[in-house]
Amino acid sequence: MTNSTKNNTNKPGLKVKVEDEMKKAFELTIYFGSWFCAIAFMAATALEERPIPLSIFGFALIKAGISAKFMLIAQAAYPIKVDKKNGIVGSLFFESIVYIIVIIALNFIEAGVDGLIHGKEFIPSMTAFGSGDPLRVLAISIVYWLIVWPYLIFVGFNKVVGNTETLAVLFSSKK
Repeated sequence: MTNSTKNNTNKPGLKVKVEDEMKKAFELTIYFGSWFCAIAFMAATALEERPIPLSIFGFALIKAGISAKFMLIAQAAYPIKVDKKNGIVGSLFFESIVYIIVIIALNFIEAGVDGLIHGKEFIPSMTAFGSGDPLRVLAISIVYWLIVWPYLIFVGFNKVVGNTETLAVLFSSKK
């Protein structure tokens, strides 16, 4: 086999892998985006903000894209594994906590980088995440976990029974 043949066989694999990652990132961004837009809408109505600024939805979608990337980084570092002996919930509960810790840590770093972009110091900007309030960070963590948990259950179910069966269970079989 020549080098050019080896390179040609690797390229489709890489292309498929990149396309698969982009598809996962897009799907996860849509999933997180629907949650974050709903939360932003609820916050705007709770504050009785009228008219509701559309910019909050744009920020929610940007945050969703960033969170999706953070989730994919967490999955790359700590891949989802389902042990059939422990079931999906038992297998993924600890992983869900690890993912939330990674996502929150990356949010702290994101806040620091955002501060640098706006001419502030990194550490003070980083510690300002969640308004610097530990209870608010805990509240954000709980909300993130409640968003991530169903996604992990879906992914775990998909790993156990396969994509075709998962889609058939959720949306009925086309038979």
